[in-house]
Amino acid sequence: MNAIKDTYKTILKVSEEKLYKDKNSKFYGYAFPVLTEDDVKSHIEVLKKTHHAARHWCYAYQLGTETMTYRANDDGEPNNSAGMPIYGQIQSFDVTNILIVVVRYFGGVKLGVGGLINAYKTTAQLVLEHSNILEKTINIDYLISFDYKNMNKVMRIIKEKNLNMINQVLEMDCKIIISVRKKDAQSIFEIFNHLFEINIKKL
Repeated sequence: MNAIKDTYKTILKVSEEKLYKDKNSKFYGYAFPVLTEDDVKSHIEVLKKTHHAARHWCYAYQLGTETMTYRANDDGEPNNSAGMPIYGQIQSFDVTNILIVVVRYFGGVKLGVGGLINAYKTTAQLVLEHSNILEKTINIDYLISFDYKNMNKVMRIIKEKNLNMINQVLEMDCKIIISVRKKDAQSIFEIFNHLFEINIKKL
């Protein structure tokens, strides 16, 4: 049986700016944690204002933990000479929910496609090497509903299994939201599901 993959790697905060130079061209690299395409757009808009005199703002991003979506953009550089080399580094470092942008100031000397691929790849690599990459778990959230009289039963399991409670409303009709690592989710669901007068459902 295949082990369930329930971890992914990402960055928590914006990376430091990294500069790579080649034949008078300057390449500034940035990495941002992102969750949506709107996040991507807003970061690129800010960089275009910051580097309004630059020639190209090339980028790649990857979103998602189990189903991934990605995009690579050459922004006017020759086809596949910028976006894909950047995306290649995202794959190489095995990170997701990340946007890498490389801003280029043209230095007057053409680098050729090979030179461009190397410059964009190296800049992306530099940014990732200096980013704080960490591993996170893929979690499933459950809502547990029960009467107050069953409180001890529920809390005992939460304590025994060391479960993470995200929210609780404890009245006559009690509701607790727990977050469980994906690989443990089915067994935890079954424990609660087998209990009399206790309802559990996936959120």
